[in-house]
Amino acid sequence: MEVVRKTSVDFTRIFDILSYQQEKYPNATALNSFRAGKWIGITIQEVQQKANALSCWFIRNGFHKGEKVIFVPVIGSPEWMILDFACQQVGLITVPVHPTSNDDEIELIFCETEAKLCLTADTALLKKFQSVIEQRKIIVSLYHLESGVAGYFPAIESAATETRELQILDNIKKEISENDILTILYTSGSSGVPKGVILTHRNLAYNIKAILTLLPLEPKHHVLSFLPFSHIFERSTCYAYMAFGVSLYFSQNKESFAHDFKTVRPHFCTCVPRVLEKMYDFMQEQLLDKNLAKKKLITWALSIGKRYRLTGRMNVLYTTQLFLARILVLSQWKKRLGGRINHMAVGAASLRPEIGRLFSAAGIYIVEGYGMTETSPIISMNRFEPGLNRLGTVGIPLTGVDVKLDELNDDQEGEILVKGPNVTQGYFKKPELTTQAFTNDGWFRTGDVGKFVHQRFLQITDRKKDIFKTSSGKYIAPQPLQNHFSKSPFIQRCLILGFQRPYVTAILVPHFEILEAWCIQEGIHWTAPQFMVHNIKVRAKLQEEIDHLNEELPNFQRVRNFIVCDKDWSTETGELTNTLKPIRHLLVERHRTEIEKMYL
Repeated sequence: MEVVRKTSVDFTRIFDILSYQQEKYPNATALNSFRAGKWIGITIQEVQQKANALSCWFIRNGFHKGEKVIFVPVIGSPEWMILDFACQQVGLITVPVHPTSNDDEIELIFCETEAKLCLTADTALLKKFQSVIEQRKIIVSLYHLESGVAGYFPAIESAATETRELQILDNIKKEISENDILTILYTSGSSGVPKGVILTHRNLAYNIKAILTLLPLEPKHHVLSFLPFSHIFERSTCYAYMAFGVSLYFSQNKESFAHDFKTVRPHFCTCVPRVLEKMYDFMQEQLLDKNLAKKKLITWALSIGKRYRLTGRMNVLYTTQLFLARILVLSQWKKRLGGRINHMAVGAASLRPEIGRLFSAAGIYIVEGYGMTETSPIISMNRFEPGLNRLGTVGIPLTGVDVKLDELNDDQEGEILVKGPNVTQGYFKKPELTTQAFTNDGWFRTGDVGKFVHQRFLQITDRKKDIFKTSSGKYIAPQPLQNHFSKSPFIQRCLILGFQRPYVTAILVPHFEILEAWCIQEGIHWTAPQFMVHNIKVRAKLQEEIDHLNEELPNFQRVRNFIVCDKDWSTETGELTNTLKPIRHLLVERHRTEIEKMYL
C-alpha cells in the first residue's frame, strides 16, 4: 500500500537531509555497520557531529569550494556517507570512481578533475591508484571509520569541534546553493569512453522528493544496502533512506549477503536483476534433484507462481493453491531475505518479467524502474499501489519528469527523450558531448528506445545504437532477444549478433552450476568449464534449449548458431559495464575468429 507522507519536504541541498531527519524522524540507529561480530549503529546526531568535524578538517587544511575529492568505495558504509556529507558541507565536489576502473580510466579522471585528494578503504586499491598517479601531486590515502587514515588522513572524531570552526563552517554552508555541483560521476556505458556527468544538489534533491511518496517505508524500518556506493542508483537511494528516517544497514561484502539479510531482516531493499536471477537459479537447480516428489512439488509451485496476476481478483481455487505454493516452496525466497521483506525495487538493468511475477507471487512485491546517471537517476518507476505496476515495463514517469518518444517507427517505438529538474546540465569539460546529448529545445537524449504500453507505462525496447539490420534487411533489437534466451535455466548470459550478416547468432555464457548438476544427473563426467563447453552432449543440450526458445520467434529472429564461453563475463575483465550490461564491441572483438566461423 502506498504510504502518503504528511510532513512537508524542506531540504534543498543533499546535506540538509541530516538536519531534516533530526527534526522529523530522529533515529538512534541511523547508520549501521557490522563490526566485531555485531551490528553497531550511530545516531543521526553522531552522523552530523562526525560530518561537521571532518568538514572542519577540510577547512583547516586549505580545501575550498569547487575543488574535487575522489573516493573509491567498494561497498557502502557509514564512513563513506559521513565523508560524502562532510565534503558537501564545504562545497567540495565528490568524484566516486568504480574500483574496477582500468588504468586509462583512472588516469583520465585524475587528469580531468585535477583532484587534490583520493580516498579508498582498500589496501589493494590504494596501491593500484598510487601506481597510476604517482607522477601527479595528489594525496592518496586509506580511509577508515575506526582507525583513521594510514599516514595522512584523519580519523572521524566525534569530539566537539571548536565553536569558532563550527561558525566558519556554518557560514560556508549558507553560501552553498541548490544549483551548485554536488558530484561528478564518470560513466562510460558500453561505448568505453569515460565522461563525467555533472549533478547538482537540485538534481538529486528533486529525484529524492519525487519518490518519498512512492516507497512503502516508515521511520525506523530496517533497510539493507549492498549495491556499489560508487553508483548513483545506490548512493541516491541511501540519501532517500535517510530522508525517510529508516535504519540503514550496510552489507559487509558479497560473501556476507546471507548473514546480513538474516540478521538485519530488512523491510525493503533495492537490487539489480542479477540478485533475483541468482535466487531464481537456485530454485531451478532444485529441479535437477533426484527426488521425484521434490521436483514435482517445485514444478507445481512455480507453475502456480507464473499464473500470478498483479491486478484483478483471484478465484478461491487459485488463492488456495497460491497459499499452499507459498508455504511449501515459494517462501524459501522470503526466508533467505530475512522473512520480513515485502517490497523490492529493481533498477540498473532489465528484469525478466517472469522473475518479477514469481517473486511477487511469493509475497515479495517487485517494482522495476528506469533511470540513468544523467537523470539523477530515476526517470520512471512502477508503483507498489494496486493497478500501478505492469511487469515488463519500467513504470510511469516521475511527477515533474517529462518523457517523450522521438522519431517513432511503425510499432510506435522511438528514442526516449527526458526533460526535468533531475536532468544533468552536461558532461564535465566535454561541451561537444553535452551538445550532442540534448535536442535544440533542451530534451536529453537517453539513447534508449522504448514505447508506451497500457496507455502510460514505459517499456524499454533496446539501446538505439545496439539495434542493427541483417544483410537480409530485417531490423533486430538484441535486448529483448537476449532476455528471451536467458529464460533457459542453462543460459546465464546471451549476446545477440547479426549486424550485416545473413542471420542471427549468439554468444552464450552457460549457467555452470545448473549445467554441472545436469551433467551429474545424466552421467556425464564433469571436469572444468573450459573443457565442458566443447563436450558434444553439453553442446547438444544448449542446442535443445535454443531450439525450444526459437519456436516462439519469427523466422528472422531465430538464433542459427552460437558460441559458448567457458567463464562468465565480468567488470574486472572489461566485458561488463559497472551496471552489468555487456560491452558489445569488446566481446565481438574478443570472439571475432569464432564469429567468422559461424557464418562460413
